[in-house]
Amino acid sequence: MLYPIGIQNFESIRQGGYIYVDKTDLIHQLATTGKYYFLSRPRRFGKSLLVSTMEAYFQGEKDLFQGLAIENLEKDWTEYPVLHLDLSGKTYNKAEDLDMILDVHLCQWEKAVGMQTRYPEPDLRFQTIIDTAYEKTGRPVAILIDEYDKPLLDSAGNEPLRDAYRSRLQGFYSVMKTRDRKIRFGFLTGITKLGKLSIFSGLNNLNDISMNFRYADICGISEKDLHAYFDESVHEMAEANGISKEECYAKLKDYYDGYHFCEESEDIYNPFSLLNALSGQRFRDYWYETGTPTFVVKALRSGKFNLEDLTLEGVPVSALGGVNADDSDPIPVLYQSGYLTIQSYDERWERYSLKYPNKEVERGFMEGLANIYVPSVRYNSPFDVRKFVEDFERGDSESLMRRFEAFFADADYEIVGDAELYFQNTMYVMCKLMGQYTQVERHTSNGRMDIVVQTDKYVYIMELKMDASADEALKQIEDKGYAKPFAADPRKLFKIGVGFSSETRQIKEWRVI
Repeated sequence: MLYPIGIQNFESIRQGGYIYVDKTDLIHQLATTGKYYFLSRPRRFGKSLLVSTMEAYFQGEKDLFQGLAIENLEKDWTEYPVLHLDLSGKTYNKAEDLDMILDVHLCQWEKAVGMQTRYPEPDLRFQTIIDTAYEKTGRPVAILIDEYDKPLLDSAGNEPLRDAYRSRLQGFYSVMKTRDRKIRFGFLTGITKLGKLSIFSGLNNLNDISMNFRYADICGISEKDLHAYFDESVHEMAEANGISKEECYAKLKDYYDGYHFCEESEDIYNPFSLLNALSGQRFRDYWYETGTPTFVVKALRSGKFNLEDLTLEGVPVSALGGVNADDSDPIPVLYQSGYLTIQSYDERWERYSLKYPNKEVERGFMEGLANIYVPSVRYNSPFDVRKFVEDFERGDSESLMRRFEAFFADADYEIVGDAELYFQNTMYVMCKLMGQYTQVERHTSNGRMDIVVQTDKYVYIMELKMDASADEALKQIEDKGYAKPFAADPRKLFKIGVGFSSETRQIKEWRVI
């Protein structure tokens, strides 16, 4: 089987004999029931391929759709002029970058409709191209815009540049509304819907289908798709890994499934990761790239956000629909970027609960957070997370606590702000990283954190208190009865009290009993 990894052109996939998961019935539904649409999906989720498929459809290339659902749904196969703007593939870090990309596309469109450039302004050129295409063909234009928000995401943190991009794009996209009579179809994709950036203020007639249950799997691969198109591939991968096909399906689900784009959504697989896994026949992390969205990094470095709250309940519906440039809340951009997804929905209160979609995303995101919060845990350092785990597994509590003590003393204080929150977030990241190798549980309340770590031979109960003594921490372990669940456990139990200083941001004292 040929897997279209990295191929985003529909014609190349169809003519090259690559596997294609048929979503053309949904494209036909969009084309026949509405006119202007917006779709937000995480990166590498198939947005560009969807746009390319739409382009071939509106160009009337019937031969490319043989054997697909739309072949029997579409009767006319009318050819429309198509204007396809792709803003991906470039990093935007200066004002002229956007002008250059717009100029490249505008020149191509002007050549295609046989006209000369009449105006210097991109919006006027865009408007004139639509008019000319309509006049010459007698048919309205299909406008497809891929990664509309790329310049805005790249300029996060640089407000003058972002304002310049916003102004330029707002005027450009507004042309679609002024030329409504001459437009057959309009479709915009991006990662985020940037609420307060006013980018859509001139184009307020978009139908946002990002959380519409009818189109939940218009990008991505559903469980049904996986079984229908890739059953033989899963069988081959199972044999290559020495597991049963059922175990392979379960592991693929654990690693790459779990996205929900509305409350009624079935589980959706990340197509990039799934195809890479099936092609390479290995369970690895393919989607995650080191680093976190600028919005999130900015919020974390301000020291105002508790990482425990990233997967939380009570997120209002309105919070997931837009990203505000001046808001330190990273939840919307984490959701829309694919780092978090919907777990459940409370209809009474109209609130969502969120979670990490799968192991690949959670593990990769934690490693990205580690680069910000605990950079000293990197490979081959004295604070490599594996060394902490080895101390736990050996039952060497003294070495473990000396390592923790040195770890905080070595911190570079890249994170500013509230010391208590810094301490909690640092321990949260450490526990998540260690949780890849051993069983770690955390319980937090009112700025206090107790950690339970379990290995084959040992159980550790750690109480960490801010601006208090190690004895006070141990007393809380006794008073709260934290050790009672392990009274009949044959494993050796360690009770560890830790006092953390908000003034020095270091462990002040610790004691093991």
